[in-house]
This record gives sequence, structure tokens and C-alpha cells, in this order.
Amino acid sequence: MEISLVRRRAVLTLTAAVCAVCAVALVGGCTGGSSEDSGATTQAAPRVTSDLQTDYQTVIRNVLPSVVQIETGSGLASGIVYNNKGHVVTNAHVVGAEKKFRVTVATGEQELGATLVSTFPEQDLAVIQLDKIPAGLKPATFGDSSKVEVGHIVLAMGSPLGLSSSVTQGIVSAVGRTVSESEQGGGTGATIANMVQTSAAINPGNSGGALVNLDSEVIGIPTLAAADPSIGEAAAPGIGFAIPASMVKTVADQIVKDGRVTDSGRAALGITVRTVLDDSYQPSGVAVVSVAKGGAADKAGIRPGDIITKVGSTETLTVTSLAEALAVEKPGGVVAVTYVRDGESVRVEVTLGEV
Repeated sequence: MEISLVRRRAVLTLTAAVCAVCAVALVGGCTGGSSEDSGATTQAAPRVTSDLQTDYQTVIRNVLPSVVQIETGSGLASGIVYNNKGHVVTNAHVVGAEKKFRVTVATGEQELGATLVSTFPEQDLAVIQLDKIPAGLKPATFGDSSKVEVGHIVLAMGSPLGLSSSVTQGIVSAVGRTVSESEQGGGTGATIANMVQTSAAINPGNSGGALVNLDSEVIGIPTLAAADPSIGEAAAPGIGFAIPASMVKTVADQIVKDGRVTDSGRAALGITVRTVLDDSYQPSGVAVVSVAKGGAADKAGIRPGDIITKVGSTETLTVTSLAEALAVEKPGGVVAVTYVRDGESVRVEVTLGEV
């Protein structure tokens, strides 16, 4: 099933979580007393704090100080303190085209100035840097994405609708999801592989925040939430997606070191494309509009006008499905590409390039 970030369409859609509501609910057990006809009463049982609740509270104390609120010209979102030099990682769709921001950190209510270091829309990630490093700034600890498993309990932390330091809880619902984000509504159009699906509420404003395990480690950055057209495009409860910590670290480390991403790790054919419709106005393939000289497609003999229908065994009937097929591949890898030229189907082996 293809999932893409598209607003106002009558299909399952994903909406960039840029700014709405969520609150923390840490529930403890408690039993009330009752009165008998005889007039006898029973005392209320003492409140019992469960091990799980204690774990929740410990994680919140450990991680929430590393989650910040970011104010942009278009609204409020979230970020994570990345290191002790004042670098903050967030989503590219949060920063947009802006260069300057106001940031509220957990160590104080006073807003701090911040400046964009670099943005990488292809992975919907960006790094900004605080103009002044406040005392007590606490970097987050990032976990190992390869150890994330379905069923793990997670907490999502961020600033939905400006409600800073809000927390929701859920589980990891799936791993290895590939989803696409529309450019509508402030999205970057990124196709992102290996995302973590979670039942923890991901509301507008949680973008750029933290998805955290019970070891107080950030395992992902909440980025997308499913929307259900049957309930007026409102968020579909329990279907959210986070960029895995491994990709966050890969991108952020390069930006901090070099000021930009120098090794994307993203496979590319070196072409520009558009979706082709058949006589029934249904997507039927991806037409090659232009081919970069010396790129992967050029070296394989693919030319403008060819219509790509498969990458490996995956049908690529739309631009989105082509992007998703490439998102799970690696630069330098060899993959079979099937295309149609002059009515004939052609299959070639392509050594993939890099975005």
C-alpha cells in the first residue's frame, strides 16, 4: 500500500506535524472507598506506583530537558539539543526557507536566538545553532536504531500547539516503513526509508521533537502523522512516523562538521521525471524528462522519453513509487531498471549514483 503525505485527498494521507495539541498523561493506580448500609466504611487503598510509571517518569526527567521549542515565522515546532555546542536538530520542513529562529530551552523560559546551519530536505532534517549557549544545556542521548523492535514502549516529546514539554506514549508499531511527504502544506517532498511507525500521538507541533525509549535514548524524530479523510482529514489516531536515530546522526554529524551534507547515502538515477497517465487517466509509469550527463541512467543508456515501469521487482507507476523504490537502495548498488521505449520493454542493469 502506497502511503504519501498529501493534504485534502480522499486517500490515506500523511501530514507534516508542524503545529496542534497533545498532553502528558501519567496514570497511577488508586482505589476509592465505599459506604455500606450498616454505616461501616473501608479506607482508600494506598496509591501504588508501578514500575512502568516510575520508568516513564525517569525517562521524562532525563530527556525532556533536551527537547526545545522552536518558533518560526509560520508557527511553533520542536527540536532536540544535539551537543554541548548549542546545535539543535529538527525537521527541514520546520525551518523551511528561514535562517533565524527563536528557541525556548528547558532550562529557562527566556527565548534564545538561533541561526540555521544547514538543511537537508531530501531527508527532512536540519540543524540550527543557538546564538548563545545557556547554562545547563543538556544534549540528548541517541540510541541504536537497529535495536528498535515492534512492541517497544516509546514516548513522544515536543511542543504541539505551543504546549511545550508535552508527552504522549505508545509503542513501536512497525519498523522499516518507507513514506513520502507532499510538498503541499509546508512539506519537503522527501521520500524517507526505514522510518519507525508508532502509536504514540504525533500531532502538529511535535515535528522535530523526540521519540524516546525506556532507556532514555532518542530513537527517532517525529515527522509525519497519518490523516484520515473519513474524519475530515483529521489525524488518524495511532499512526505516526519518526526518522530513525541512525539517519539523524548521519546527517547531523556531517552538518555540524562540514556545514552541509557531504555524503547523503541516498541512491539516485540522475534523472528528472514525471508521472505518465494511460487512456483511463491512471498512472502507468514514470517518463524520463532529462538525464544528467555521466549519471547512473546516462551510463546505462536510459534516455529522455523512456518510461520507467520497474526498479528491481517493484512497479514504479508514479514519481512517488519510483522515489520509494530508490529510497531503500544504496549508492553504488546495482539494480535492474525496466523501461518502455518505442513500445518495447527494455531491462538494463544500472549502477546507482548518489543524490
